[in-house]
Amino acid sequence: MDREVFQEQFGLLGNSPAIRQVVDKIMQVSKTDITVLLQGESGVGKDVTARAIHGTSERKRNDLVIVNCGAIPEGIIESELFGHEKGAFTGANDSREGYFEKADGGTIFLDEIGDTPKNVQVKLLRVLENGEFFRVGSSKVQTTDVRLIAATNRDLWQMVKEGTFREDLYYRLDTVQIHLPPLRERQDDIIPIFRKFVQDFSARYDSVFKGFSDEARELLISYRWPGNIRELRNVAEQLVVLEKSQFIDVERLQKYLKGRQHEGSADNLPMIAGNESDQNSDSDFDRRDRELVYRALVELRNDIGDVKRMLANFLYSSLSDKGIKALPPAIRDEVKTELPSNLNIDLGNQASLGMSSFPNQHNDEDDSEIIDHEESELLRFFGDGEIPSIEDTEQFLIKKALEKYDGNRRKASETLGISERTLYRKLDQYGLA
Repeated sequence: MDREVFQEQFGLLGNSPAIRQVVDKIMQVSKTDITVLLQGESGVGKDVTARAIHGTSERKRNDLVIVNCGAIPEGIIESELFGHEKGAFTGANDSREGYFEKADGGTIFLDEIGDTPKNVQVKLLRVLENGEFFRVGSSKVQTTDVRLIAATNRDLWQMVKEGTFREDLYYRLDTVQIHLPPLRERQDDIIPIFRKFVQDFSARYDSVFKGFSDEARELLISYRWPGNIRELRNVAEQLVVLEKSQFIDVERLQKYLKGRQHEGSADNLPMIAGNESDQNSDSDFDRRDRELVYRALVELRNDIGDVKRMLANFLYSSLSDKGIKALPPAIRDEVKTELPSNLNIDLGNQASLGMSSFPNQHNDEDDSEIIDHEESELLRFFGDGEIPSIEDTEQFLIKKALEKYDGNRRKASETLGISERTLYRKLDQYGLA
């Protein structure tokens, strides 16, 4: 079967080298009965991959039984997998087949296999080795003929070293391993996959999607997609349903990206790419460290930029209300690069602040005296000897702007130099809503 036809048939979206390697490997192993271990983060499409393997195997006419081991309580997982006899435990009113019996002649897909308790791992090893198992409460040997596909988002070998996963079971599962790359490592696939989802949801909900700006496109690509394809699909569906017939810009898109939270995660920061030699060398740990430091610096830069813009807007607005035509030199030099384009303010000696004239003319020293005389909360906040955090500064400016305009969020956002959407997001982020 042609690769493109195969991908279209089973929903393995993308054309990056990473996903092509995955598809080639799937097509190689699907015709056999070999055990396959799928490794990858949550949301990368491990279940879709398992369906593709089963769908092109010799067992495709029989059942594919999907079991999420992480979702089954430890006390009943053995019964769920291998079945039980009547009276085996309280509530066992009838005999019951387990998943391995139901999958006889077909394929069983054990997702999150790293979550299985060690007593069950022993039984899994036996059924994989010779197809034999016991129902709970029975001494009669049962047999089954299944092909196993397992999946995990955990490092099983590390679990082996920690003693939480059996080494013999690990080697039995690790016959063929397929690594499913996270979406952030296949950036070329993000826009095509997003467009496919949008087309599907537009048809389903009879909606019109008018496209998105270049900036929104760049954000889609640079965002880290911690939820991978599952998150991308969810965002596409929300945009189609909730932003119906709207052109998507950065601000509209940001509402649906979990992004950087106030705890400091950096999921919506741009990524840096290491070269081939870095990725294959012993310096992977150093490379990851550099990447973390880089993201932290970019995040800090973005936060400081936001605060400087808000502070500059708020400061100019406060001074203009008092009829002050210019800032003191020290303050003027510090914030002049953050001057909002929508404010008509001259940072020189003849500032206008959007007014035709002033009744009184002041020099910089006079302005400083006026500011000192006012003893504004703004200056007290920054002049108490302690350097406030970025979050505290943002919260302070937002609160003061809302107080100044009696809760009018439109005027507050204009004063702070941010959009209303951004203001709403920050109110929610800091619990100020």
